[in-house]
Amino acid sequence: MAHQVKRVSKAPLLVIVADMLWCSVRYEMGFRDYVVWDIRILNARERATWMTHPKAFRLNSSLNGADSGAIVGDKKRFLADFADLTRREWIDAADSSVDELRAFLERHPRVIAKPERGEGGAGIAIYEAAHVEDVATWRAELIAKDQTLLEEVLTQHEALSSIYPDSVNTVRMITYRDPKGQLHVIASVLRIGNGSVIDNFASGGVFTMLDDDGVALYPGVDKQSNIYLTHPVTGTTIQGFQVPYYPEIVAMIAEATTRLPTVPYVGWDIAVTPEGPALIEANHNSSVFQMKPSASGIRTGLLYRYRDAIGAEVVDNRR
Repeated sequence: MAHQVKRVSKAPLLVIVADMLWCSVRYEMGFRDYVVWDIRILNARERATWMTHPKAFRLNSSLNGADSGAIVGDKKRFLADFADLTRREWIDAADSSVDELRAFLERHPRVIAKPERGEGGAGIAIYEAAHVEDVATWRAELIAKDQTLLEEVLTQHEALSSIYPDSVNTVRMITYRDPKGQLHVIASVLRIGNGSVIDNFASGGVFTMLDDDGVALYPGVDKQSNIYLTHPVTGTTIQGFQVPYYPEIVAMIAEATTRLPTVPYVGWDIAVTPEGPALIEANHNSSVFQMKPSASGIRTGLLYRYRDAIGAEVVDNRR
């Protein structure tokens, strides 16, 4: 990670490592946070404005109930509870017969297979129904790989396909529903695939921040701190992109939050189909998204939005 920091700093590696250790204590900052957000080039006042993953993990445990992992971490339960918002059919390969699985493949030529529980896009794959020669054998393989949750692959809005067509590109919306029931959209992010069938940042995807109208504010960045003015596969310009149906996305999440009274702090993943938004999943332990200064030209982070929504005393652990 210190070597990656050398992209924005000429300081010796030992100085960078020492500074990373100092920031982990002074600002409750993870090493990956330090790298991704160009912390090395910022002064003390600017560094103090960044939300960090350790703070976010603490918010999950302090704001969300002990049952939050079971409620939203169980993908089958989530799909059943939010069936009217997901816009797709699904099946559990382990609990279904071979005939039921065969019928599912006949209805859906492409399916996405996931672990029932998992994060960061790990264990996800897309299968073409035409390539499945023996359904019984394939079912056994899915069970062995822990890929038993099968969903139809959504058809995404053509505008999102124009950026990158080989994954369903999603909006990550980090929200907090306060005790009075008001929804606070803390951060809104467009996640875009890059050489993969999934768009997760941890799996090589690109992200950019959205404004309150769903317009991309900056170029895209990836986990290796590469900056993309245009998508490397399609050449589509990222900054200025308008997410379709954005008001409908916000309205859908406002409704969805009312169904999770014990999970007020959530990171929602939303796809956009030609007919409107489709809820993918909810994350009770949401990641943190901010735009690195070398991509945005802005040297301050989004900690203030968390403080405004949740309260500084809670975010800063002063109570």
